[in-house]
Amino acid sequence: MDPAQQYKTQVDELASRLDTLIELISRAVPPARPAPDFAAADAFVWQADTSSLEPVEKVNRVDIDLLQGVDRARDQLVDNTMRFASGFAANNVLLWGARGMGKSSLVKASHAHVNAALAGRGAAERLKLIEIHREDIESLPALMKLVKAGGHRTIVFCDDLSFDSGDASYKSLKAALDGGIEGRPETVLFYATSNRRHLLPRDMIENERSTAINPSEAVEEKVSLSDRFGLWLGFHKCSQDEFLAMIEGYVRHYGLDYDPASLRAEALEWATTRGSRSGRVAFQFIQDLAGRLGRSLA
Repeated sequence: MDPAQQYKTQVDELASRLDTLIELISRAVPPARPAPDFAAADAFVWQADTSSLEPVEKVNRVDIDLLQGVDRARDQLVDNTMRFASGFAANNVLLWGARGMGKSSLVKASHAHVNAALAGRGAAERLKLIEIHREDIESLPALMKLVKAGGHRTIVFCDDLSFDSGDASYKSLKAALDGGIEGRPETVLFYATSNRRHLLPRDMIENERSTAINPSEAVEEKVSLSDRFGLWLGFHKCSQDEFLAMIEGYVRHYGLDYDPASLRAEALEWATTRGSRSGRVAFQFIQDLAGRLGRSLA
């Protein structure tokens, strides 16, 4: 083979190898993910495994006027949310306390209430709500970065947030709330609900305090997590009158025709059998009543 032909053959072999290498690299490195389409909806669910946002066309929520017995918490949360949506200073919020008293319902209802108010003003921008699951908290910094790039005012919401012994994912939450040297993005707030004010079980706090060389410092890092929330809203068990007010509010809202005396007696019996009075128990009673009346709550 003459030198020119030999050189051409070597070049062809090298080009073939390069093509093969490029193909292997393209298979190993996934293509860049497209930027999320924030115009697709006002609410999204964070998918940590794919680092993407899934639009929610219809959010599962109740009208804010149906949330009874939480008037002060409702007013504070709506005010904080409205200030944030209007471009003013606002706080991260921790809604803590009794189960079934409407903590997560209030977050979703406040989001809808504020967006309705913005629409009434003729504002083109809408407040976004993104739900992140408790088990995906470690991916919160990545979500914050994605939301910051989007430029929309956004509430990142985690329902039923708490941490158990040995769980270090709370450090990701602290980093996201503090924001490191960059600071937390001014377009992002974090709302969380929990049954625990300090997000940790009491026995875990007491155990670390009793076994540590320096008890106060041993739990400082974990207990201080809740201090990152500027606004704490407490939810407590409702009274009998508040429970009945919830029932009556649902009956009026859904147009259920039922004898008031029977309604009161049956509602109290329902609460007694459940061993609890709360907004959740009240709505469960209404679902049962509507079903017995042959009605749908859709």
